[in-house]
Amino acid sequence: MPYEWTPHAPPLTGKDWQLCLWPYRSLLRRDFVLFIGATALIVTLPLITVLGTAILWGLLPFFLLMLWGIWTALNVSYRRGEVLEELSVDDTTVQLTRHNPKGDMQAWEANRHWVSVHLHPKGGPVENYITLRGGDREVEIGAFLDAGERLALYDDLRRALRD
Repeated sequence: MPYEWTPHAPPLTGKDWQLCLWPYRSLLRRDFVLFIGATALIVTLPLITVLGTAILWGLLPFFLLMLWGIWTALNVSYRRGEVLEELSVDDTTVQLTRHNPKGDMQAWEANRHWVSVHLHPKGGPVENYITLRGGDREVEIGAFLDAGERLALYDDLRRALRD
């Protein structure tokens, strides 16, 4: 799952714990390089037949443009997914910090005893939308997770904040 309890699951740690959430990565950086290399190799194979002709020079710019386009699209997608949410809970305070892809941070803090976890199965921007309500604000958590992961997170958070 793309979230982790630190140092262990809340029932094992007592009252103080931290939860880190991040989007799932199906293409790691190492695999990104392998994919670009394999794509370049596969597309280059037909160019071998036109080596030494003027046709090669006509096709080469389109080949390079295609490789650059794939690399740029994957790189932009990778950077947009660099989101990290950290939920820290101690005896009196719950604090949620979100590190966005552009480097800015969003923070929310509330009294632990007034924080509640809410699941919106159909009413939110995504299925099984989870929010934390405390103080005068309600904030989302884990919107980048898939529906099943959000359900598991909801159960974990309810259990952890209840203790």
